Amino acid sequence: MLDKISLILLIIGGLNWGSIGVFQFDIVAWICGGQTSVISRIIYTLVALAAIWCISLLFRDDAVFHEDKPAFNE
Repeated sequence: MLDKISLILLIIGGLNWGSIGVFQFDIVAWICGGQTSVISRIIYTLVALAAIWCISLLFRDDAVFHEDKPAFNE
């Protein structure tokens, strides 16, 4: 669940960075009242924490384990 939340936050952050790069428009700052508002800073921090969490995805094993499926083909 934490992986999905982190990926969603990274998608939001990526779209925001894309809008800054292409249109010079910060969507988060526009919605939350500026880059220095508390809400904007919280969102920026959550996106950064999500990015740090997703670094762990690079080092995880590719095998997905489910209770109803065996881990390996027997």
